[in-house]
Amino acid sequence: MAGGFAASGGGGGDYEGKVTAFVIMTCLVAATGGLLFGYDIGISGGVTSMDEFLLKFFPNVYHKEKNLKEGGSQYCKFNDHMLQLFTSSLYLAALVASFAASITTKAFGRKISMLIGGLIFLIGAVLNGAAMNLGVLILGRLLLGVGIGYANQSVPVYLSEMAPPKLRGALNVCFQMAVTLGILIANLVNYGTSTMKKNGWRVSLVLAAVPAVIMTVGAVFLPDTPNSLIDRGQKEKAKTMLQKIRGTSNVDNEFEDLIIASDMSKQVESPWGNIMKPRYRPQLTVAVLVPFFQQLTGINVIMFYAPVLFKTLGFGDGAALMTAVITGLVNVFATLISIFTVDRFGRRPLFLVGGTLMIICQIAVGSIIASVFGVDGLGTFSKGLGNITVAIICVYVAAFAWSWGPLGWLVPSEVFPMEIRSAGQSINVSVNMFFTFIIGQIFLTMLCEMKFGLFFFFGGFVVIMTFFILFFLPETKGIPIEDVSRIWKSHWFWKKYMPADENTHV
Repeated sequence: MAGGFAASGGGGGDYEGKVTAFVIMTCLVAATGGLLFGYDIGISGGVTSMDEFLLKFFPNVYHKEKNLKEGGSQYCKFNDHMLQLFTSSLYLAALVASFAASITTKAFGRKISMLIGGLIFLIGAVLNGAAMNLGVLILGRLLLGVGIGYANQSVPVYLSEMAPPKLRGALNVCFQMAVTLGILIANLVNYGTSTMKKNGWRVSLVLAAVPAVIMTVGAVFLPDTPNSLIDRGQKEKAKTMLQKIRGTSNVDNEFEDLIIASDMSKQVESPWGNIMKPRYRPQLTVAVLVPFFQQLTGINVIMFYAPVLFKTLGFGDGAALMTAVITGLVNVFATLISIFTVDRFGRRPLFLVGGTLMIICQIAVGSIIASVFGVDGLGTFSKGLGNITVAIICVYVAAFAWSWGPLGWLVPSEVFPMEIRSAGQSINVSVNMFFTFIIGQIFLTMLCEMKFGLFFFFGGFVVIMTFFILFFLPETKGIPIEDVSRIWKSHWFWKKYMPADENTHV
């Protein structure tokens, strides 16, 4: 069979326990780490469309935009490398920080990484709000990136380890739900501050401190995961925590599996060297290609630069920001679809349906923009055609929000065995941040050079990634996290990398 398969229960599937209010609350609190990521994605595109912000930090862009009223290519009016650096520098810092977070997470636990991430993000938010020059502004962005690197490395792993197998998908998707809520809140803040006569951009940037405080305070009260406690030698405390989150005293089977997994992980002297071995080739491929493809969907074209993009399409300042709010709302509600269906229908169906819709929408948007602006970038959208374009973009955002958005974080976080989990998640985050940086840094230039063809470019990648899911990603629905490794042995392609004596239970 060319494709994945739905593994049956067995092994860890017979663990005793129930879904407790305690585990749901801890996962919801941890998931607020996604607010940091989401708020920043939404806020950066909004402030870069504000005239006061552009005039202070990017006067060349401001004057170019105003001069275009006298004629010129709509594709190129925001093309400026320093403006793109403002957006993208954060993700370069997050890339580097994710490797430091891997060491912290393994040595001190997941909650410490969340605490560090929240504190550093808080400092960056204050610096951005108080910035008087471009240097301080970029420094603040770099600190925000360090905070996001720590949060994105630790939160998905925390959620995967705390959640019971049958709800692991839904609770992990709460991280993406927090991301989408952060984007929506940022869009609403931008819409409100854009009406301020002075310093509206400062208010938008400094309010990033609010999600940082929420995550930091939440991390103080969060318990650490049983997996992490065992890994650090605190077995009695780990068993007590496991009993608490499973709601039963009979956790011997699951606890024994966690001990075995931990013992195996300690036999690995170098997780970074070990992850390159052939037996981990399937997991490594997922950790690299899933975040790579997630960024090549083109979603950050919409989320980073939504107000800028809509202004390019001819919407006024207020209308562009309100349209960004609309796409933010679509993002939130579509993520709910993923929460309620990911553990019922599985990861693969959501990926495949979402990918198919995204392909159609990218082709449609590219074709509409081509018909209006052509190659020279001259032309204006009618109100009706503009609204149709926004509607298609909303369908595209919805398709991403129930598929590549949440599952791009969920799947890599649940496929690694304990011995390489921290290293694997760091690779996942770093690849994600690297290509987020690349897209953020070159998108406006690509729009200027490739014009409407940019949307066909991203659409082509969505075709490739949808076929990757169809043929190379097995289903992980309902399988205990320390038992996921066995799915590769039954896969038509990946089984050749698995040793014959591989312990399939752990």
